Amino acid sequence: MSVLGVFLASLLLAAVAPARAAGGGCAAERFSSNRVYAACSDLPHLGASVHWTYDAAASASLSVAFVAAPPSPGGWVAWGLNPTDGGMAGTQALVALPKGGGGGYEVQTFDIEGYSLSAPGKLKYPATDLAAEVAADGRVSVFGKLALQNGTAEVNQVWQVGPVSSGSMVPHAMSSDNKAAMGKLNLLTGAATSSGGGGSNLRKKNTHGILNAVSWGLLLPMGAIFARYLKTFKSADPAWFYLHVACQLIGYGVGVSGWATGIHLGNLSKGITYSLHRNIGITVFALGTLQIFALFLRPKKDHKFRVYWNAYHHSVGYTIIILGIVNIFKGMSILNVEQKWKTGYIITISILGGIAVILEAVTWSIVLKRRKEENKSYNGASNGHLPLSM
Repeated sequence: MSVLGVFLASLLLAAVAPARAAGGGCAAERFSSNRVYAACSDLPHLGASVHWTYDAAASASLSVAFVAAPPSPGGWVAWGLNPTDGGMAGTQALVALPKGGGGGYEVQTFDIEGYSLSAPGKLKYPATDLAAEVAADGRVSVFGKLALQNGTAEVNQVWQVGPVSSGSMVPHAMSSDNKAAMGKLNLLTGAATSSGGGGSNLRKKNTHGILNAVSWGLLLPMGAIFARYLKTFKSADPAWFYLHVACQLIGYGVGVSGWATGIHLGNLSKGITYSLHRNIGITVFALGTLQIFALFLRPKKDHKFRVYWNAYHHSVGYTIIILGIVNIFKGMSILNVEQKWKTGYIITISILGGIAVILEAVTWSIVLKRRKEENKSYNGASNGHLPLSM
């Protein structure tokens, strides 16, 4: 062969090689029942791939096929979307498991609340057209259609493989490849990234919880204690008022930050709505804002409307504190926090409650004593004697 021929052949091979590479991987995979998808991505861990067709304009319908090889023949494979974070907890998973009696594979759905699987259950995303099949090379394909929230563009995807023993799923391995099997998938552009574990949303949720626990759950109750009990002591006037205002204003400011992070997390959590927690949070924020504006309308002590303002201020204030504490526990349940954090908050609130009970008894004894002395003074004056205080 001439030098020119060798050169042309080299150019041809150089041109064909990338084309073959481009046609390999997920693009080369074929499915039964004439299933065809608009896009695919080779995932960076566990040798898996995901195929999808996304109808963003009409119904936000996501048709998906996930392909992976279980660690051993007859094992399970799983793929899912996490509406709130990049980790396992909260994932809405499609799990392919061997059917009993060796009759191929079936798909079960799991709403994973913690870091272990419970019984199969209904997903927060409506799921249809579920199916699974195993290829001759042992790779298992999971098929399904999910109804996403309108406007969804990027999702958190989690995938995993594991063994089956005696017909039951066995936890997956804890190798670096298994722990890193999660990331983001842009359904419109096809860009897929691996988070390698963790998740920024988890930090945002923790920040949201801490801000709200400190503000609505600690500072506001402390401010209420200052206002109710310290003003009984004449030596604490007007210090009690400034302490009360400082706690409430700082608590409100921190609470607004916590409320804003909650709204942001809600916008990120397409398809997941904690309605009661959200509604209580909005109510607490609205009432807290109302309290702040009410300060500018506070009548003077001798004004005839002051008694009505006091009744409003106290009732709304205690309502905010009660709803805030209730919602903190609701948030802890949603975050599935460790019991030690719940116990720590319960102890803290119990200490504040104990202090309030003690001060309630002390201040009532002081008030009753003063009334008794005032009655004596009044009776002495009415009998022609000067009051003892003069």
